[in-house]
Amino acid sequence: MRTRVKICGFTCAEDARTAAFLGVDAIGLVFYPPSSRHVDIEVAKRIVAGLPAFVSVVGLFVDADEASIREVLKHVAIDCIQFHGDETPEACRLYAKPYIKAVRMRNDSCLEQMSKEYFDASGLLLDAYEPGAKGGTGNCFDWNLIPEQCALPLILAGGLDVSNARQAIQQVRPYALDVSSGVELKKGIKDTAKMAAFLSEINEADRLLR
Repeated sequence: MRTRVKICGFTCAEDARTAAFLGVDAIGLVFYPPSSRHVDIEVAKRIVAGLPAFVSVVGLFVDADEASIREVLKHVAIDCIQFHGDETPEACRLYAKPYIKAVRMRNDSCLEQMSKEYFDASGLLLDAYEPGAKGGTGNCFDWNLIPEQCALPLILAGGLDVSNARQAIQQVRPYALDVSSGVELKKGIKDTAKMAAFLSEINEADRLLR
């Protein structure tokens, strides 16, 4: 199986287009105003307009109200919604869109229960837990908390970069990896060389597992 890759937190069209031509499967746009990687609708439209075919666009929201999400969906061609807060399953199902539910992993996190509650999700995104933070911390969590089997595809996030991508694939065997700070020059600005190296490392890890 090929490990898919999402790079999140783009703030300029050129970076997103570069990532697409490097071979990324999905780009993430953050619609969470407190985030340093937040984009408004006009910036998001420019980023999406610059993408080639066959690259998915994921819109990230954190406990946003329904009206705000619908306003983004009205103007931006979002393929999949990433709910990164404490949204209920019912709230995630309001938009007739594929969705991903983020789980901030703790010792008592139960992915079996999450899989039942969010049974129609396109995947569970596993991120590091930090009090007061809603992701994007650049920190890893203990991958031993992840069960060997899960009913939903698992997307591994949190502190990933070229130095640990191969280990992540070998240990967790996730459906996808999600990276942001690990391929940046600074928050919201991506580094072409880091993106290329990250994707190359994943391709090599996949090759070794065949």
